[in-house]
Amino acid sequence: MPPLLDALIAYVPSPAERPLKATDTKSGGEISVGASNDGPAAAFIWKTVADPFAGRITMFRVVSGALKADSTVQNLTKDTPERLGHLVLLQGKTQTTVPEIKAGDIGAVAKLKESQTNDLIADKAVPFTLAGIKFPEPVISYAIEPKSRGDEEKISTALHRLQEEDPTISYTRDAQTKELLLAGQGQSHIEVTVAKLKRRFGVEVLLKLPRIPYRETITAATEAHGRHKKQTGGHGQFGDCKVKFEPLPRGSEFEFVNDIFGGSIPRQFVPAIEKGIQDARLRGFLAGYPMVDFRASVFDGSYHPVDSSEMSFKMAGSLAFKDGMSRARPTLLEPIMDVEVYAPSDYAGDLMGDLNGRRGRIGGMDSRGVSTIIRAKVPMSEMLTYEQHLTSATGGRGSYHMEFSHYEEVPAHLHGKIIAAAKAERGHEAAEEV
Repeated sequence: MPPLLDALIAYVPSPAERPLKATDTKSGGEISVGASNDGPAAAFIWKTVADPFAGRITMFRVVSGALKADSTVQNLTKDTPERLGHLVLLQGKTQTTVPEIKAGDIGAVAKLKESQTNDLIADKAVPFTLAGIKFPEPVISYAIEPKSRGDEEKISTALHRLQEEDPTISYTRDAQTKELLLAGQGQSHIEVTVAKLKRRFGVEVLLKLPRIPYRETITAATEAHGRHKKQTGGHGQFGDCKVKFEPLPRGSEFEFVNDIFGGSIPRQFVPAIEKGIQDARLRGFLAGYPMVDFRASVFDGSYHPVDSSEMSFKMAGSLAFKDGMSRARPTLLEPIMDVEVYAPSDYAGDLMGDLNGRRGRIGGMDSRGVSTIIRAKVPMSEMLTYEQHLTSATGGRGSYHMEFSHYEEVPAHLHGKIIAAAKAERGHEAAEEV
């Protein structure tokens, strides 16, 4: 016990002995702010707790002056007024109501409207601001779905409140896969967050690995013909167009060009052809993934003065897309991630070998003390379970960070497996809807 107490004295000094670095609001220079009870009051919010009964509980440290109960202060970060109610001192689960909290002390207040973690609440006369805490970015994502269909709206509300409490998690909805993704610092972190959802908000969710947002593209130029003709009682339907498809560089998405001369297709029907191609490309051709990085140029066609309509030419555009894709040598694209792995140097060789086995390309390696930083570009599909492997391989001493880099073609030997899995998944979803 004496060594622990000595360490606390040495490494956790009194607020009076350790002034904070702040930024002067007038000059923009750096100043030191000591824990003095004199002068205007200022408090830094370092944590927010989402309580299902009491609402939002805000924990703060008084930087200077004295914060008083039942007073109005200014949130200098958001430039909004904030009304303080009862101030409490926390000791475990015990809360002691006090009239004021002085510089250097930690307290809490409930039901603030606007203030969140990293905000500075203070008197308007306070001449400085404080830099916020830098939270680590999430490193791993899981797809979540509610156990019962009635909980979809509850999930978003509950996760928003948990994110206020823990800024190291994030949740987003993937625009392509339509999945709700929960990201955190590791598998255990996400599992704890899911347990909080159930325990505190009564929302149960299922965790699963996220879908890979593959895309499709073409590798050869071709010309295609789309003709939609349907005769019924009264007016029929007629649309006819010829379209040239050409590959574009990565990241070009989609480009539509009107190359019609001479009025073979009236001008008002050309946007309908584009709409038909757009709808068809988003449904994909090989495996149902969006088709990107190509140009579609409509250069000829024909129309009927009575039977042609926007719907007819939209169908013709869709048929031209399907006709062209059968000869344009379509292929799959996969997301490639920029990965940085941090681990003790003793594990560097094994980790580089593992990344190579995951189809990764090592981009460099740096040393930082006894640790090594490995940089690589690795397909996203190979990184879904990497966190568990890294923890196991390094005894919990390794960590990593990754972010999206670009799309690349999927190796030919993996095409069949990905296409079969995508079709099986679509068949399963269709069966569930029925």
